[in-house]
Amino acid sequence: MAQEEGSLSPDGRADAARQDGTNASPRAETSAPAEATLREQVKDIIESILADTEPRSEAARAKLGALLEAHPEDPQRALLEHLQETRKDAAPASAVPVHLESASVHLESVDAARTVSVPVSHEVREGIQSVLADKLLLTAFQPVHALPTGEVVGVEALTRFVGEDGAGADVWFSEAAAAGLGTELEIAALHCALTAAHDVPETMSVALNLTPVTSSDPRVRNLLAAAALAPDRIIVELTGSLADVGGQTGRDGLGPLRALGLRLAISASGAALVALERVEQLRPDIIKLDRHLIEGIESSEGQRIRARAIVELAREIGAEVIAVGIETAEELEEVTALQITAAQGYLLGRPSVHPLDWSAWSIRAQTEAQPAG
Repeated sequence: MAQEEGSLSPDGRADAARQDGTNASPRAETSAPAEATLREQVKDIIESILADTEPRSEAARAKLGALLEAHPEDPQRALLEHLQETRKDAAPASAVPVHLESASVHLESVDAARTVSVPVSHEVREGIQSVLADKLLLTAFQPVHALPTGEVVGVEALTRFVGEDGAGADVWFSEAAAAGLGTELEIAALHCALTAAHDVPETMSVALNLTPVTSSDPRVRNLLAAAALAPDRIIVELTGSLADVGGQTGRDGLGPLRALGLRLAISASGAALVALERVEQLRPDIIKLDRHLIEGIESSEGQRIRARAIVELAREIGAEVIAVGIETAEELEEVTALQITAAQGYLLGRPSVHPLDWSAWSIRAQTEAQPAG
């Protein structure tokens, strides 16, 4: 799902992480100035819940209103407690344990269409279940701009968490992987991103971050095949190590979906530079230059040489190149001079969870593209 990364705690804390594109799992970026924005976005979600007129959710809305009255200065806490109560109310009343297939994922919708409760199966250890059960996933999208025109041609889905401890997204994905729940959490984030993508303008592609192991899971293929997005708008971006890529090209991986038009992206970091045979095997449609290859490129000949090498490799295999983590005008000027296809970063646009922002990117791009007079 590079990026505003972090989690939001009930007291409004937001973790900060640089936009370096090195995440080994579905990504999410943030910086300290985003804290106020997060608070406003939580308020927007609360307003959308309270504006709902569905009779079946009337009781839930009343409870949320009571929570807001109890915590008027802490909307994040009110939203989190509301979602926890929603999950409890939706739970089956039976006291008999239900043993589910270990591959199943339980996704429970809540009032806000842009949120999803993290699923846990009944077989997981009680401790891990208690940690994951009360977490909330949000999807933010960051715009991808064509170069040199600046038109917004796509977005990247980035995962955020709202939780008691305010731990960053990378922490949660790492801990879930260590507990054997990495794929479950990635699939939950994918479901959340595909739901949110319904509000992304049709002119934009949607990039979804997955690890190679998870991207070969049959459930991923099922979710992507059933998505409302046209296949040619979907980009699966492989994150982390490219060691396990066998399933990406065969009929048991993403091969059938790529044949339908789905595109594949990989991140060109130091690891990618020494794994050229993997790049050749994958034949990605897009290669991303991560922040490590962008930072200081305007003043470092070494950075420019490495970036040019990736650009040449992409041309050899017919792939586009996207520069990630653009933070200064000088960096943008350098990557434009390298004839890189597109770019994203804080300089060009910060991630947002609000559909009005996603639409505004498209409208602004169309307006700027119109000739004056």
